[in-house]
Amino acid sequence: MANTAKILVPDAADQSGCVDCPIRHQSVCAFCLPDELDTLEQLKYHRHYEAGQTIIWAGDEMNFVGSVVNGVATLSHTLADGRKQMVGLLLPSDFIGRPGRRLSSYDVTAVTDVTLCCFRRKPFEQLISSTPNVAERLLDMSLDELEAAREWMLILGRKSAREKIASFLTILARRAAKAEGKAPGGAMTIDLPLTREAMADYLGLTLETVSRQISALKNEGLIRLGGKRRVDIPDLRRLVTETGGGTDDDLFA
Repeated sequence: MANTAKILVPDAADQSGCVDCPIRHQSVCAFCLPDELDTLEQLKYHRHYEAGQTIIWAGDEMNFVGSVVNGVATLSHTLADGRKQMVGLLLPSDFIGRPGRRLSSYDVTAVTDVTLCCFRRKPFEQLISSTPNVAERLLDMSLDELEAAREWMLILGRKSAREKIASFLTILARRAAKAEGKAPGGAMTIDLPLTREAMADYLGLTLETVSRQISALKNEGLIRLGGKRRVDIPDLRRLVTETGGGTDDDLFA
């Protein structure tokens, strides 16, 4: 089932050039030299999706690849009997699509309003062969994704509900600090990309358990809640001690 609701917007309409891009130093173009950025500038275009809109369905042909500029999307898989499992999050600078693979492996859905910086798949595959800096960055990102998947297996398979919530918040804090070019630590503020219902699905918990554990962390002063999705972390080091280890062990190294 094709997604016909996506909106295409020209670059000049609302986006700055590659040099001033907010994800410039975390995305697939992070290693690019000025002339390589110029080449990417000529190939790119932006797509905007509203919260709740499907970006691509599993099994559909994916004729583009790209990076999340802003917003959050989910990766999910639906079983034959209709059961659906969220298997990943796409945050700013994360790459969507896979060069060399024609079909999407997962449903990709915008959780918030999302902007993607896109490239047509075929021209991008040609670019990889002629631009080693892009190929090297893609390899680095793939290895980071593999490491994150192994980390998530540990969280889901062995950690308690409290440790799962603490680990999830710590991972978000780490990503937020990286996006801002800062070292994580001390007091931090993050915005939860998921509702509590979606967090429960993602973490393999019930809604009641998620709410109870968040309240416990709040009551113990490990987090403060501000507004619907805002979470203030007074001391990230304290929160890390609640993760049970095995995740972010080198956060402050």
